[in-house]
Order: sequence, then structure tokens, then C-alpha cells
Amino acid sequence: MALDPAPVLAEARWGQVEGRGYRCSRLGSAQEEAVTPDRPSTGYGPSTYGDAFADVYDAWYGDGPDVALAVALVAGLARDGAALRARSPDAPRLLELGVGTGRLALPLAAEGLDVMGLDASTAMLARLAANDHDGLVVPVLGHMAGPLPDGPFDTVLCAFNGLLNLTSAADQAACLHAVRHVLGPGGVLVVEAFVPDLEGGSDRHVEVRRIGDSVLLDVSIREPQGQVVRGQQVELGPAGVRLRPWRIRYLGTDELDRLATGAGLRLAHRWSDWARSPFDPGAARHVSVFEAAAGV
Repeated sequence: MALDPAPVLAEARWGQVEGRGYRCSRLGSAQEEAVTPDRPSTGYGPSTYGDAFADVYDAWYGDGPDVALAVALVAGLARDGAALRARSPDAPRLLELGVGTGRLALPLAAEGLDVMGLDASTAMLARLAANDHDGLVVPVLGHMAGPLPDGPFDTVLCAFNGLLNLTSAADQAACLHAVRHVLGPGGVLVVEAFVPDLEGGSDRHVEVRRIGDSVLLDVSIREPQGQVVRGQQVELGPAGVRLRPWRIRYLGTDELDRLATGAGLRLAHRWSDWARSPFDPGAARHVSVFEAAAGV
């Protein structure tokens, strides 16, 4: 059956939905999602995405052309923050939220940064440990909405749509508040995410991602009222069917800026990519840098 390209093209602005025999710290409960009117019980919790994708994450989303650019930009910001805090004898401190398998955390640590990586998924942290042969990244099991590890940090990084993996506005706001409390003087929050098309696009989407020894489909449904997209990566192969669920709450840059302002942060820079290309309303992605607002 041929796919109608129109809905696929309309959905292109959704971007890439996705952002140890080991010991790690544990903060709060990362394994259960509280049931509230804002976040009803659905069986999908903070660890669901990571647990489902950990075994394929590096193969599907690992190294890419943006990694070197992202590392250079984030490491520079962290060093700037450390200098402002007069911490020159110590390595700049960085906390990555949704660290996953270490796609960015490991090369940032190799740059000499003191890196701590938080994730809600023990499966992801196990993959991080397997990749981190020299033990460069300190793993922490926890929820991005908080509590977060004790600061101060020169940079907090939330890349590859990580903030959108928090599936309620309340959790996204809580994350920004928690970040503000662990930033040191001169510290910054870096958020990378796709820019959603808030007006267009289909509410239902099916895309063929790969055909080979197996077939990979991406199936999703959008709920505009809550700005939530629910999906499954469906892999059909000789061993049968494998479902990998994902869920995001998308938000535009205007809403992100409002939430940041409410958390005591202000926008310092915004680019359309890690190469610092100018941001414009037609950009598909954004890299936004927030700093503590004056007097907060």
C-alpha cells in the first residue's frame, strides 16, 4: 500500500521524537508516575521510553553530524560559567537531563568537564555504563521534574527533545524550577528541541522508517488539547512484533519562554541549530540558552 506523502510531510515538523554492572545515585522515585488530574494513570511513566529504546538507541540515534557541534557549544558555555564563578582550579560542572546512553555526556566528559547524567531508566543507565569504559560520567537515577542532584552546575543540558519527554505542562514547569535552583552564578540551561507546527499537521500519522530484514513503522496520534503525541515504534521481523512506546508534550518557543520566566530564567540566546545559525519563525529546531533572571 502506498503512503499518501501529505500527512508525512505535514508531520515533518514534529522532528525526531526522540531526546553498569554499575552503581548510581537514586533521587526520589523515577519508576512511578504520580496520578493527578493533570497526569492521569496511563501505564506510561518516566522510565517507559528509556526502557523501551535502550537496546536500539545507539544504533538508531547514536553518533550524528551534530554531536561535535553540540559538544563544542555546550563545553564552551560550561567553561564560561566556571570562569564567572571563579572555579578555575576545578573542572566545569555539567548536569545532563535524560542522559540516555551518553551520546553527548561522554564526549563532554572527554573534554574535561565534570559530568553528571540523570535518567529515569535503569536500562539506559546500564547502556551508559557499558559505553563509559573509563567511568567519566556520574550516573543518577531520577526524574527530570525533580528533585535534581545538588548543584551548583555551570551548565544543565536538556537535548534532543528531552524536555518534551515530560508529558505534562506541570512537569515541564517543575523541571525548569528545579534547574534554576541548581544553577551556579553565571550558569545556564541549554534546551534543544524541534519547533512544532501548532496549526497544521495531521492528528494521525503512520510512517515507514525502515525496510530490510525487518520493517520499522512509526505510528502516532496527536491530542491537540493537551499538546500530547502518543506513539509506537512498531518493528515487524522474523522474531515477531516488537512495540516501543513513546510520548511527548510539545510546546512552542513562546510557551517555553513563559515557563522559563515563571521559573526565574530568562532567554539569553536562541539559534536554529548547534552551529549557532540565526533562529527564525520557519526554523525546524531550536537551541535555546537560558540564564538566571536578575534579582531572582
